[in-house]
Amino acid sequence: RRVAVAAARAGQAAARQPARLAHSTRFPAKQGLYDPALEKDSCGVGLVAHLKGVPSRAIVEDAGLALVNMEHRGGCGCDPQSGDGAGIQTALPHEFLTRVARDDMNVTLPAKGEYAAGNIFLPVDEAAAAKAKTILVDAVREQGLEVLGWRKMPTDNSGLGAMSVETEPLIEQIFVGKPPGLAADSFQKELYMARRVAENAAKAAGPALDDFYACSLSDRTITYKGQLTTAQVFEYYKDLQQADYMSHMALVHSRFSTNTFPSWPRAQPNRMLCHNGEINTLRGNKNMLTSREGVAISEYFGDRTPKLFPLASDDHSDSGNFDMCVEMLALAGGRPLHEAVMMMIPEAWERNPELPDWKRDFYEYHACTMEPWDGPAMMAFTDGRFVGANLDRNGLRPCRFYVTKDDHVILASEVGVVAHLKEDQVVRKGRLEPGRMFLIDFEKGGILDDMAVKKEAAEAHPYGAWVRDNMVRLTDWVNAKTASGELPPAPTAAPKMPSTRVLNAAGFTREHLEMILRPMTSGKEPLGSMGVDTPLAVLSMVPRMPAHYFKQLFAQVTNPPIDPIREASVMSLQCPVGPEANLLAVSADAAKRLVVEEPCLSLEAMAAIKGTSHQGWRAAQIDTTFDVAEARANGGAALREAIQRICVEARAAVANGERLVVLSDRAMSQTRIAVPSLLATGAVHQSLIKEKARTKVGLLVDTADAKEVHDFATLVGYGADGVCPYVAYEAIGAMAAEAGMPPSTAMTKYQKAVSFGILKVMSKMGISTVQSYKGAQIFEAVGLGEEVVDTCFTGSTSRLKGVGFDVLMKDALRFHDAAWPAEGRVPDYLNFGDYHWRDGGEAHYNTPAAMVALQLAARTNAREAYAEYSKLIDEANASVTIRGLFKIGNDGLLPEVPLEEVEPASEIVKRFATGAMSLGSISPETHESLAKAMNALGGKSNTGEGGEDPLRFADDRRSAIKQIASGRFGVTSNYLTNADELQIKMAQGAKPGEGGELPGYKVTELIGKTRGTTPGVGLISPPPHHDIYSIEDLAQLIFDLKSANTGARISVKLVSEVGVGVVAAGVAKAKADHIVIAGGDGGTGAAVWTSIKHAGMPVEIGLAEAHQTLVLNGLRSRVFLQSDGQLKSGRDVTVAALLGAEEFGFATAPLIALGCIMMRKCHMNTCPVGIATQDEDLRKKFVGQPEHVMNFLFLIAEEVRGYMAKLGYRKFLDMVGKTERLSVDPSKLNEKSSTLDLSPILMPAQALNPEETMYKIMEQDHGIPDRLDQQLLPQVKAAIDAGSSVKISSEIVNIDRAFGAIISNYVSQKHGEAGMAPGSVQIDLKGHAGQSLGFVLARGITVTLEGDANDYTGKGLSGGDLVVFPSRELGEDYLREAHNHMIVGNTSLYGATDGSAFFRGRAGERFCVRNSGATAVVEGVGDHGCEYMTGGRAVILGPTGNNFAAGMSGGIAYVYDPDNTFERRCNKEMVGLSKVSESEADMAELRGYIEAHAEKTGSVRAQELLATWDDTASKFTKVLPHDYARVMAERAARAALSGAGGSAASQVA
Repeated sequence: RRVAVAAARAGQAAARQPARLAHSTRFPAKQGLYDPALEKDSCGVGLVAHLKGVPSRAIVEDAGLALVNMEHRGGCGCDPQSGDGAGIQTALPHEFLTRVARDDMNVTLPAKGEYAAGNIFLPVDEAAAAKAKTILVDAVREQGLEVLGWRKMPTDNSGLGAMSVETEPLIEQIFVGKPPGLAADSFQKELYMARRVAENAAKAAGPALDDFYACSLSDRTITYKGQLTTAQVFEYYKDLQQADYMSHMALVHSRFSTNTFPSWPRAQPNRMLCHNGEINTLRGNKNMLTSREGVAISEYFGDRTPKLFPLASDDHSDSGNFDMCVEMLALAGGRPLHEAVMMMIPEAWERNPELPDWKRDFYEYHACTMEPWDGPAMMAFTDGRFVGANLDRNGLRPCRFYVTKDDHVILASEVGVVAHLKEDQVVRKGRLEPGRMFLIDFEKGGILDDMAVKKEAAEAHPYGAWVRDNMVRLTDWVNAKTASGELPPAPTAAPKMPSTRVLNAAGFTREHLEMILRPMTSGKEPLGSMGVDTPLAVLSMVPRMPAHYFKQLFAQVTNPPIDPIREASVMSLQCPVGPEANLLAVSADAAKRLVVEEPCLSLEAMAAIKGTSHQGWRAAQIDTTFDVAEARANGGAALREAIQRICVEARAAVANGERLVVLSDRAMSQTRIAVPSLLATGAVHQSLIKEKARTKVGLLVDTADAKEVHDFATLVGYGADGVCPYVAYEAIGAMAAEAGMPPSTAMTKYQKAVSFGILKVMSKMGISTVQSYKGAQIFEAVGLGEEVVDTCFTGSTSRLKGVGFDVLMKDALRFHDAAWPAEGRVPDYLNFGDYHWRDGGEAHYNTPAAMVALQLAARTNAREAYAEYSKLIDEANASVTIRGLFKIGNDGLLPEVPLEEVEPASEIVKRFATGAMSLGSISPETHESLAKAMNALGGKSNTGEGGEDPLRFADDRRSAIKQIASGRFGVTSNYLTNADELQIKMAQGAKPGEGGELPGYKVTELIGKTRGTTPGVGLISPPPHHDIYSIEDLAQLIFDLKSANTGARISVKLVSEVGVGVVAAGVAKAKADHIVIAGGDGGTGAAVWTSIKHAGMPVEIGLAEAHQTLVLNGLRSRVFLQSDGQLKSGRDVTVAALLGAEEFGFATAPLIALGCIMMRKCHMNTCPVGIATQDEDLRKKFVGQPEHVMNFLFLIAEEVRGYMAKLGYRKFLDMVGKTERLSVDPSKLNEKSSTLDLSPILMPAQALNPEETMYKIMEQDHGIPDRLDQQLLPQVKAAIDAGSSVKISSEIVNIDRAFGAIISNYVSQKHGEAGMAPGSVQIDLKGHAGQSLGFVLARGITVTLEGDANDYTGKGLSGGDLVVFPSRELGEDYLREAHNHMIVGNTSLYGATDGSAFFRGRAGERFCVRNSGATAVVEGVGDHGCEYMTGGRAVILGPTGNNFAAGMSGGIAYVYDPDNTFERRCNKEMVGLSKVSESEADMAELRGYIEAHAEKTGSVRAQELLATWDDTASKFTKVLPHDYARVMAERAARAALSGAGGSAASQVA
């Protein structure tokens, strides 16, 4: 099957190949909203090696086979023969190179180890190639090495696609001789220096040499790679086809990029490693590496060290920069390669109670030398002697390995990639665990134990002593000075509220005090709902603080967010600050750092820092205020000069040897105005980086203007090591005293709320540590001009440009004038009405007048009423949105057409959909009204993430769009079958990058039924990471869903942010049919105000970027593009269409049509009009009708028709993407908005790629006929039709993914939710199953696999039965120990709703996540087992990883715990533990599960446990969620009162 499928796909020709812009091997130039710097990629990785270092041809061929069998983890664009990139790295094949050097070059190579070779990409221009070669030769000779010759690389490009050929470089091979007497290690280092010198010289030579790239230059390894598909690597490089090309190891890599642009150099492997994942903190890592150049000196290279600089490069991807850093640490720093990787990707050591002291000492010391390169990462690496792999602390990347009897190792992202390997040869099947390292030492001839490797590294130096003797903790400093009396005692008088003068000057409003600060005295950030309908800072007529010009970035598709609550074990607020030592040396000096436990500093901590010294630590203070008169006289120039003065003083302090600098605005007064703290902090941070001095000092901020979480996030994100919000503390203390709470308690809770808020902001970008987040600049600036960005926020994106220092100075003066009014009176509190509409305050989109007008129009269906509404909305648009600044038409490009010739409204409304609002966030009446309305119109309603009652599938209440979100509530085979569109929710506008919670009191009987959970038990939606954490995993979910309903279109919902265009391109390449671009404005979803206000961009920016990038990539013709984000009128729809959308989503407006009055209490269950509540009494107040929504949307469509007529378009599609019909309306601009450059939004996409269409015209090729169960379906169809039984068998291989979903889809079509009788369809498989085996396996189907399976086994299990046991060919020794070997991958049984699963062996991380009803038995699991579980049973007959049961609110787990270690691995926040032996009922239930496991799988472990049951039972721990136990008790009590009888457990189950 592999051969047949591969041949069929290889034979596919491109339907059309769009004309491309001229380019080299680099990306196209920045244009419109497309920015090549935003490109992302993800990958599949493999490793084949011989443990004893014995080279063979088989190693090379098996690596090539593994690469081909991970083709689905790579990508290709509109040209199927041009891959995203693939490659192989092997040991230097001495015998082969000796032969070809003699035959091709007439050169006799020296002995092995006495020479090096490298594959070099050169420009195709002959003169440029010659110059590049000369540069490299000169660099080699400069290091005292000898160039032995050049060999032209024999290649065959006949099978490559046009895109690959277009940018194919000239490739030659260089040979370099080692001088006599030079040590082998020194030879490696000199080769490294030669290459870096040549790279720098080539860059200095200009664009003509841009295509010069050294794939490798080493005496140990060599890399062959390019913009190739996996199958093309061996076809293209003839060297790899030669029988004498042998190696003892090989690394392979398959790349999935978010674009279709060619890039030969970005293919992997790199020089020392290949990477599956993404580094989220790259900007900060690069900044700090640049700064470290100021103190970096290599013991080996000495004065030559600067020739290695820069240590980071904007020309390389995150993987390329990581590789550069590893090389630097290993070759210039003298560290073993694996130790360098340990430094850069440390395991989660900060909060792990099981960590031995020696390991903690190692990581704590190295945290002083470098921040983690944070983000999902599986690194495979080699330097020739060692080859290994390392997994990041979160463990989201799969990595499985086999060890064979003949000392071969196969490690890859999947099992089964070397198909011919006989099972009877395998002695071990394992996985790489989070934070762990897999390492082979070829000199020692074996696999080194992770613990032993790290202990050897940790004991190489006295790290513990260095840390204890040199490190200072801020808490110790404060405690010491308090004890000594150097810090003043806490005041005894109750704090007073800061004066309105101080509050106003610092930008506080009454809403800040009442809606933000007061709730934070509870220790939590306050919630809001219904999104944000106020202007961006650059559009606002009221003064705004600089932080408001920034939007937080968040993870979607290319990397996963993290749950900072349930997965707190991997999070850390702790950060070492102050001067760093030389990164390229290991000494006690590196530990001389000040450890700050959290970035929000207490008043006491700031007092100690500013007023005392401790163990040599003291701070220089810099006043960040300046003369108000100067500000008034000189405006922006005065602000600019004040910032420059602060930077000069900071640099002087560093030069003077100060270890800490405090930026303080406490001198603010009537005559002194403060530089906003964010501007001062960012400018100092960037100034010190440019001077390569940032790592020489700690930067602390003592400020009045930090108040809400976003303020702290931006300050830390732009370089602050710590922030003391002294005015906020004073206000908190005063409010606490008024409420009878101890002020110190309130301040501490506020501090914790801020710190947790920062964790939440970090986590939604997938960042685990503040140390990595600091300075990482994970924001997009919206409306800041180039000078401001270059001075204060260098490297940050500000695509629309915007205000300069003049406007920022004016806003600062407006705050100052509000504090000290000209007439001298005591001012009132500021109150702009930013959170709630206020007459005369901040502009809002949803004004009372507009809502009244909308409801009147919706109820009366009167065009006059709608016209009044439209007028009000257009006026609000001009004040609130970017699209409101546009003028439509009036350009004379086309003559108007008669209205009667324009496409009718009845057709236009079919392009409309209502937003994804779940049953739970809104009432059943509202949910069903929306569905009825959209079905009547021919449009689509959306279930949201809460599932849908199957009773609705057959009537007009059926939602055409079924959403699949991270919670997987109610997602079954039948649910997926009954959809026209399946929407993957990557993010939502209210809280992109976050999950959510539904409290138990909102989980009614109906909601419990539709979500497949227990009524009364609270529910948690995880952040979107379990199976959509990378582009190739999203492609797998798309594959899964298309299998589950081959007739539905697959949609992916994204939220607007910088880079959403390249993400959309990746989504299109992943075979989505439909893409939603939602605005960051939010909707009914409850979220913290930080997320609602400060995450996500306006929809028009994201929509334009997505459309432009899809067109540029030649992918727009493959997908529908939908705009969704506060669309309220026909004008909004018209603008969105002109920007590139052909479909449109509405959420808030239809709710208003149904009666919503924007009370913003959706999260409180107290909606007074019965829309966003589950309260039965409040629901009775709902008066909305489907006709109200229908009327409103028809009126919008009629308004659209009017615009079409004026624009000269008869057909709707004719105006899609015609941005040339939009222009900026000067009459709508104010002082701030007039500084914007809106031309990137208005860039005509057609100009980027004239051959591409502006809307979808072709279908994606989902390869349905190739799928195994599609081919097996005819064998079971008759039995399914008849409701009888059938049994079939088949071989299965790793490219057979989502097996069972197509057959389940057919069962659901025929038999609905009930499915078939158990065991009706029996399918016996043998081999290595691909990802998502048994996806939504329907009731009545039993799949038995003899072999093993990959990630997502049993995902969405829907009543079917799944059994996986090892191959009988493995032998008795293996089978006796099967419980110690891997059998299934990560995230197995994710979102399972019913059925059973029996796995004879261990599963990976995140087993049974969000299981709501299935019964599972497994013989060991990794970290985060039973996370978010809400029902069902999980029986673990072996060890668990850490953080078991985090977020588990329902169901029961039984865990075998013979050594009593489980309790410390269990997250007990939501669960209780007890011994199974305490309950006869529990013992009987558990024994039944184990007996079934033994019977179905032949498990030796199960048989052994049963044989000693009396003793065994006492070693099992029962895990029972508190909420679940409460509901069970309540039901038992009700049952007893009613006399219904029966056990509580049976009633809940």
